[in-house]
Amino acid sequence: MSILHDLLYGFGVALQPMNLFACFVGVFIGTLIGVLPGIGPVGAMSVLLPATFGMSPVAAIIMLSGIYYGAMYGGSTTSILVNIPGEAASVVTCIDGYQMARQGRAGPALGIAAFGSFIAGTIGLVGLMLMANPLAKFAVKFGPAEYFSLMCLGLSLLMYLTHGSILRGLLMAGAGIFLSLIGQDIVTGRARFTFGLIGLQDGVGLVPLVMGLFGISEVLLNLETPEERMVLSTKIRNLLPNKDDWRRSAKPIGRGSLVGFLLGILPGGGAVISSFVSYAMEKKLSKEPERFGKGAIEGVAGPEAANNAATSGAFIPLFSLGIPPNVVMALLLGALMIHGLRPGPLMITEHPEIFWGTVASMYVGNVLLLILNLPLIGIWVRVLKIPYNILFPLILLFCLIGAYCISSNVFDIYVMILFGLIGYGFRKIDYEPAPLVLAFVLGPLLEQNLRQALILSDGNLAVFVTHPISAVCLFVSVFLLVSSVIPFIQKKRSVLEEDS
Repeated sequence: MSILHDLLYGFGVALQPMNLFACFVGVFIGTLIGVLPGIGPVGAMSVLLPATFGMSPVAAIIMLSGIYYGAMYGGSTTSILVNIPGEAASVVTCIDGYQMARQGRAGPALGIAAFGSFIAGTIGLVGLMLMANPLAKFAVKFGPAEYFSLMCLGLSLLMYLTHGSILRGLLMAGAGIFLSLIGQDIVTGRARFTFGLIGLQDGVGLVPLVMGLFGISEVLLNLETPEERMVLSTKIRNLLPNKDDWRRSAKPIGRGSLVGFLLGILPGGGAVISSFVSYAMEKKLSKEPERFGKGAIEGVAGPEAANNAATSGAFIPLFSLGIPPNVVMALLLGALMIHGLRPGPLMITEHPEIFWGTVASMYVGNVLLLILNLPLIGIWVRVLKIPYNILFPLILLFCLIGAYCISSNVFDIYVMILFGLIGYGFRKIDYEPAPLVLAFVLGPLLEQNLRQALILSDGNLAVFVTHPISAVCLFVSVFLLVSSVIPFIQKKRSVLEEDS
């Protein structure tokens, strides 16, 4: 009964005119970003983060969240019609979705993607409501030592954000922690690592950093390798799936929702991984596996349900523990901190309007997305034909305006451009920026809780292993690091043996 009461309170917050408008803007932009290949929710949220500074904290989080799950909806449109994933999580949808479009069944493919996303998003929200609060109540027992160990656990989970070399992921995480230390010492107030630059006295800004690493670098990469987009010119009809389509898709949607939600809680590319797992599972369970890759509607329904359910699951560790499981949640964590909110277990009780307002807005957003996606397919098809030489200069302009508007400081523009070039260079040599951003966001929390714990214990390091919760978190952190590094060392050793 308490959850129902809290949800009704959340709807009261979400349906306020400004918050409802923020939800609409978020899901609309998210869908548009999902439709346009090569941008993605991270880039969009980085560019639009400065626009939220004039909003209330609730409206800001509602809008940014809408961009995230809205992009999951929109990504399927590009995958089905153009065979180019508008968002990384929609890669799998290309396999059968585009084949259905070539067979004249683009309508049912788009329809089942929209309905499957709506159903999965709703199921994921129920799981979010049921799990977030109990986890937060448990986490209230955390003190500075426990929080420090929990942050260590969050940083050790960076291994799962790294799709390539583990060493590179660790180097990027180290760079992120170093960048987070630039500015004034939190205890003494002395400047550190500023290199005499007045603009670095307050540290490196999150917004210029992420706008450069994701927005600017993404534009540079796409301009370097423009993609040919062949949009299907066939008329899209029969958007409502028939009985046979629903019969084939019902179980995949259910299974995809469950898999996506559970994998979304875990760190790394939850939405991406869950869509691949869902597709593999449906192909394995199918009595006609040979249909997959040739236009099987199950290959669209399952992955689309999985990636949308994963977005709901990702909010659980963010709201309950203050730990972002992926780079999108790291941006949301940064947005909460910019608005003066401390993410963690106390936030649900101290700021229920943030948590329950966001949850309720996601219900509203899912309905809006269903309404937007089906009738506006024709408009999205036209959007796909916008030339890159028009689209990307606009993105650069928004980045420049956004970086300057934060503090009306030209120095932030230089920081953004610098990180844009650095991010471009990183991607060229296969260094992923996501671990750097996550470590940059967690760095100040790590330092703050480390120093508080040592002050309270008179400098006794044993405090981190004598507290049971802290000891467990540290043990799991070490285990995760060792289990990640050992295969890496064995692989290097085998390469050296082959060379000798």
